[in-house]
Amino acid sequence: MAQETIADSDIHAAAMRVAAGIGWRRTRLADIAGEAGLTLAELHERYMSKDAVLDGLFRHVDRTVLEGAQKSADEDTSYRDRLFDILMRRFDALNPHKDGIRAVVRDAGSGGVAEILCGGCRLLRSMRWMLEAAGISTAGWLGALRVKGLAVVFAATVQVWLRDDSEDMAKTMAALDRNLKRAEQFATMRSPFGRRRRDEDPGDLDVEAAPAT
Repeated sequence: MAQETIADSDIHAAAMRVAAGIGWRRTRLADIAGEAGLTLAELHERYMSKDAVLDGLFRHVDRTVLEGAQKSADEDTSYRDRLFDILMRRFDALNPHKDGIRAVVRDAGSGGVAEILCGGCRLLRSMRWMLEAAGISTAGWLGALRVKGLAVVFAATVQVWLRDDSEDMAKTMAALDRNLKRAEQFATMRSPFGRRRRDEDPGDLDVEAAPAT
């Protein structure tokens, strides 16, 4: 069958191409299936809705970033540097779909980035994995605050990335660095964005002021 030779990543890419061309709101499941070379019935076997296709895209991006982070893990770098590297890997993985994601965000209306990225708590889920990849505990209430804090950093940087037309993503890198530095100043934890001692347990990090999120 056709679907056996078409990867999920091909379906995600097809959905983003259609969205870039006609907008996400106007995109039908039949459009995605046709662009991907599947029948509507075959697409139905793998995805039940447009939102499921979008969720699949972000899960694929998560997996790509986590695989890359594991290969390049460096215990001697600071937590902030690790988070910078991990989130830039995320933007690298999203880059091929930027036009489609821009269309999705545009059609989200007033919800914008928050509505698209946070649908089904997908942004919080992704940021939890990004923190774990950086060696930062996400357990307990402190972990939940860390996840929310990084989600704010990422969502703010997405706004710059969507408008970044530089080949090296210089504007995105500058914005991410700036946002991480702000998080370091106002975050709920001191050590996770600093340099970890080799004998320090990231699950026992101290808490400073904990702003409401």
